[in-house]
Amino acid sequence: MLPAILTSLLVFLSGIFIDRGLDEDRANSAPRSLSFQLRHLHAVSRSAQVVFSDVRPQALDVHSNKSNTDLYTIRSRRLTSFRPPSFQEFSRTRSLYFGQSQLQWNEEEVIGPDVESRETLLELAKMTNNAYLCDDDPDWYDLGDSWNDVSYPCSSSRVHHRTPTFSSQSYPFGWEPDADGFRGHVFATPDNETVVLSIKGTSAGVFGGGGPTSKKDKLNDNLLFSCCCARIDWTWTTVCGCYRGGWKCDTECLDKALIEESLFYSIGTNLYNNLTYMYPNSNIWVIGHSLGGALASLLGATFGAPVVAFESPGERMAARRLHLPSPPSTLHITHVYHSADPIAMGTCNGVLSSCALAGYAMESRCHLGKTIFYDTVSNLSWTVDIRTHGIVNVIEKLLSQPWAPSAEIGREVPELKTEDDCVECFSWEFGDFPASSFRSNRQGGG
Repeated sequence: MLPAILTSLLVFLSGIFIDRGLDEDRANSAPRSLSFQLRHLHAVSRSAQVVFSDVRPQALDVHSNKSNTDLYTIRSRRLTSFRPPSFQEFSRTRSLYFGQSQLQWNEEEVIGPDVESRETLLELAKMTNNAYLCDDDPDWYDLGDSWNDVSYPCSSSRVHHRTPTFSSQSYPFGWEPDADGFRGHVFATPDNETVVLSIKGTSAGVFGGGGPTSKKDKLNDNLLFSCCCARIDWTWTTVCGCYRGGWKCDTECLDKALIEESLFYSIGTNLYNNLTYMYPNSNIWVIGHSLGGALASLLGATFGAPVVAFESPGERMAARRLHLPSPPSTLHITHVYHSADPIAMGTCNGVLSSCALAGYAMESRCHLGKTIFYDTVSNLSWTVDIRTHGIVNVIEKLLSQPWAPSAEIGREVPELKTEDDCVECFSWEFGDFPASSFRSNRQGGG
């Protein structure tokens, strides 16, 4: 009798502990909201050096559209990401040109933004919109050679928030708030558990504004997002020497030009590595708009960081040409764009397009990861226009109110899809076309 009673009691007690454990697991896996506040400005100097400026609490209203006490509240969720063993190993594999399958990716479960929440997308878009430098001459510092010899105070018992103790310095940017160049903000939760890197893109010549780096920016953009060296027609001067006549482009030449000439990707990796040095134990998300979104996506493919990119041009072709090792999945990357934006749709091309008239060849259209696509042309009768590309337009006219086609089926945003069948640059023939044979054909009248 006694053994039977003890057995029943043990079963009862084990059931309580199992249920309690299940409840704790459910609580840990349930979506939770994270609050972020502005911590730093980041930018790139004229010499392509990544620099930061700390934002003091009393200055938050200067650098943000929100007041000092307001926080950006983002709903999160768990997702699976693939990360390389180290950036050094990633770079070594990349240098092999054929080593995609040789890199041993680490599968990890991380906390990322809940991209199926409209409010989450709205808040992230606002954080991206705030990625502007103010013209109040903040003090800037770079980590540079001081990485290994400066001391940092701890601001959290769990995670170190490290601020350089050496004196900062002023960099002569000369940029206005709408000016050119990669720049943005760094946001963090109060405990530094999660950090958001926000990047605003370049190409101000197309999207408004201007700046001292516009010439180099145009080179970067035309190398990465055109089919072949920005060859639109015979009136264009190409940005690299890989065009071989007709619709032929030399692949090896193009890849070499992209790796040697473009600062786009290297600036991004330097920025990310600087941030992980400042926040070594934090979970980092990357967000961006336009070309900043494309850079955010490439960083997500490199480091496995969760990404949300708004109105980004297609970056899949750029990832391939940069010889980035391909992770088993890029579903931690999310693109958000609408059908009236010719940049994101890959339709801002042709001799008479607004992009071409400004000297840009924006021909790419295929995106990595998942896409949340708003068909504003069919559902809202928007006209395809480059002026719809701006992030303010996305915030005020797209994300600030429920999306009716999604609400009708019980969703907050359009269904996430992958662009598996996307094709770009289909008129071009890419291959081994040596420059010597091209010159011979031209001299011979071929």
